[in-house]
Order: sequence, then structure tokens, then C-alpha cells
Amino acid sequence: MRNACARWHFKPASTRAGKIIILSPMDSSQIANGLIQYLMLIGLLTFHEYGHAWTAWKCGDDTARLQGRVSLNPLVHIDPIGTVLLPLLMIFLPSGMGRYLLGWAKPVPVNPSNLRNKKFDDILVTLAGPGMNLLLAVILIAFARIGSDFHLNAVVSLCEQAAQLSLLLCFFNLIPVPPLDGSQVMRVLTGMSYETFANFARFGFIIIIVLINFTDVGKIIGSLTNSTLVFLLRFFGVPFY
Repeated sequence: MRNACARWHFKPASTRAGKIIILSPMDSSQIANGLIQYLMLIGLLTFHEYGHAWTAWKCGDDTARLQGRVSLNPLVHIDPIGTVLLPLLMIFLPSGMGRYLLGWAKPVPVNPSNLRNKKFDDILVTLAGPGMNLLLAVILIAFARIGSDFHLNAVVSLCEQAAQLSLLLCFFNLIPVPPLDGSQVMRVLTGMSYETFANFARFGFIIIIVLINFTDVGKIIGSLTNSTLVFLLRFFGVPFY
């Protein structure tokens, strides 16, 4: 979209890895945790969209750059509904009530005709967003290791929580359904016309909601997220329980 985010429930990989779900009724600590999650989400979405915009620019398309999107300023990527209203509802609504909601950042404009190597660069630009989330997860767990060495448990917990959310965004966006990034890769690889893709995209959010809530897709994404998080924790030697 190049981006979107969703809410579903999965068990964290360790006791310190933050949970995505906020239980109801909510006390002050849960509200604070929800706000922390929201700020993490804003930061992660900003880097995600920056990844798309920067890569498109380097591949020859300056459409996003001319619109000020090659920036780490969250304000240029925020969509009032998709980045503000819906994510807050997903976080703070009682369990179950927000399960059908989706959120998104402002899509990065890309003109494939400006790309130097149209097919390869189009896929590269598309995967830059999820790739950025994966890179951030690695960096965050590296910081968690530093925090662990200095016995800064709060830093370790926050880094693990942010890394888990970043991995969630990475794998979720690879689902090959519009407007998620995976669908752009599918379009290029299959040679799908833009008209066919646009017709398919009209039903994209409905398909995503059905997949996440009524199939095993959500469980698979959660499993990939937690498995990758555990791998990174072990690779960097961060203790977890």
C-alpha cells in the first residue's frame, strides 16, 4: 500500500515480550501500556513507509520524494483514520470488539514507469517496507542485549515488545491480498494487469478480515512472529523465560 496493520491475538514468545491485546476493564497501567504500543506502532509505520519511499527514490522514481515522503517525520505518513482512529480503537476497545478493525498509514505513491528496472525494482520497492520492519526488529533485539548486559529490564522489555510488533507488521504485510505489500509482489510476478488488480483490491479489506478472523492465517502470522522473535533473542543471547 504500501502498508497496513491488523489486530489479532497470539501468545508472546516470552514473559517480557509485550502482548498485542489489551484486556478489559483497563486500569491505569493498561492504558499506559496501550499508549506505549500506539507510539511504537507510529514509529514502526513511519520507518516502513520511509523504506518504500527511499527505495523508490533510489530506483529512479522521485514521486514520493517530491511529496515529502522520504522522511522520518511521522506527520507526513499519518492517515487520520487509518493511523490514528482505528489503531487506537484496536488497542483500547474491550477484547473482541476491535477484532474486525484494520489500520494503515498513508500509502507511498510509486510510479512504476519511472523505475529503472520496472519489474525487479517494483518488487524491491514493495519489499522495502517489510524489510525495514525486519531490520528494525534485529536492531531492537541488539539494543535489548545491551540493556540486558546493564540489567536495564525496562529497556529490554520495551525493545522486545517493539521488535515483536515490528515482526508482526513485517509478516502481516506479506499476505498477498490488496492493499498489503504481498499483493504488489503477486501482481508483478503473475503479470496481472493494473485493471484486474484494482478490481481485486476493491474487496481487499474484506478478504483480509475474513482471513485473519476465520482462517488459520492469523495463527500462522503469529507463529512466524514469535518464532522469529525467539530466534533473534537466542542469536543475540538475550535471556527470556
